[in-house]
Amino acid sequence: MVHLVYCDDKEKVLEKILEGSKTMIVRGAAGRKIPHSRVNEGETLYFMKKGTAKITAMATVKNVQNYVKLSEEEIVKTLDDNQGKLNLTNKQKERWNKKCLCLVEFENRKQIEPLVFDHQGNMDDWLIIEKIEDVVVGTSIPYNYEKSRF
Repeated sequence: MVHLVYCDDKEKVLEKILEGSKTMIVRGAAGRKIPHSRVNEGETLYFMKKGTAKITAMATVKNVQNYVKLSEEEIVKTLDDNQGKLNLTNKQKERWNKKCLCLVEFENRKQIEPLVFDHQGNMDDWLIIEKIEDVVVGTSIPYNYEKSRF
């Protein structure tokens, strides 16, 4: 599987990834939600800046940490313990203060020739797909949530 990750444009997430100051992405929710437990070492992450419709970077998953039913103290400790890789702002720490967390560390990041994203309705900020061509203009297929179910 490959993963398409939307990066927050206001917090300059993609810029931090490309400059190397961010080597881990976090996603969280009150309950288990994609990509929790669905990302594995060795898989490929593709990154796009929210609002641009251009996929411009990729990396390889190095390590994954999945957590459920975290207490407030455990949430803060988990984010703090990984802050060197996450490089979160205070606003992002508040946003990801969730009971279920998925932390995805990556390596071998590189900028790629931009791929034009074929946006379809009801897409989340993390897509799990067979291959990146499935969501690129000219080769895309209708997106369904088969791969995103638990």
